[in-house]
Amino acid sequence: MTETLIEAEEKVADPLLPTFAFIKRVIWETDDTFTLFVDSPAINGRLFSFRPGQFNMVYAFGSGESAISISSDPSRPSVIAHTIHKVGTVTTSLSSLRRGDMIGIRGPFGAGWPIDRAVGKDVCIVTGGIGIAPLRPAIYSLIKRRAEFGRIIILYGARSPLDLLYRVELEAWSKVPNVEVIVTVDRGDSSWKGHIGVVTNLFSYVKVESQDTIAMVCGPEIMMKFTVEELQRRGFENDQIFLSLERNMKCGIGLCGHCQLGPKFICKDGPVFQLSDVSHLLEKKEV
Repeated sequence: MTETLIEAEEKVADPLLPTFAFIKRVIWETDDTFTLFVDSPAINGRLFSFRPGQFNMVYAFGSGESAISISSDPSRPSVIAHTIHKVGTVTTSLSSLRRGDMIGIRGPFGAGWPIDRAVGKDVCIVTGGIGIAPLRPAIYSLIKRRAEFGRIIILYGARSPLDLLYRVELEAWSKVPNVEVIVTVDRGDSSWKGHIGVVTNLFSYVKVESQDTIAMVCGPEIMMKFTVEELQRRGFENDQIFLSLERNMKCGIGLCGHCQLGPKFICKDGPVFQLSDVSHLLEKKEV
């Protein structure tokens, strides 16, 4: 049988080789967090596409690469966004780039959020800090397909008002019918009129029904631990709770083993996991 051109390209494509992409725009979200918008590269002759919750390996020439969640709208794949916390060598290099500069991209990799599984159900999103970035594409998808879901509840916590990401979008999402957005900060300031405290405190201000609800959780591990406990107290089963986990990912395809969690590889089997698949692993220290 004669191979098509695309089939031939897919056979020789190397997932460890980056594709070049040019920066279209840079937005500083906070003092130490920025979003890079890049023109979508063609992968194996096809336009780039991704599922909410997937990530790319983003390469800064001369510094290396880092696993970064895709934070843009999946329905608009012509531009890809990565929201990045400036914290190490690679992310510091990426933070110095400007419009027209080139980066390398490998991906997309990993499993995404269970959007289709949530059809006909309520969705409860709980996130903290930069953990809202991997959930942003899921929120875009849920709102774009609004009629297919019940209530959408978004609970978001940050360290301070200055650390809140996507302020304009949070306001816009809160105005969508049957979408509840509640925000809290650990420390307020003189201008802050909202909630103060950890994100799990927000469960006191919203009625979350465990029956026919899917929970999506992303943030610091300690925040996810207490969020899971709160959800379980409210009757959620482990197969209703999905987490996005983070480990030191180097290859993106389960080859190097850096991100191994027991028998799982965060890059290949995750980063989004159903809690029932990893709960026994998360209970073990230093795994």
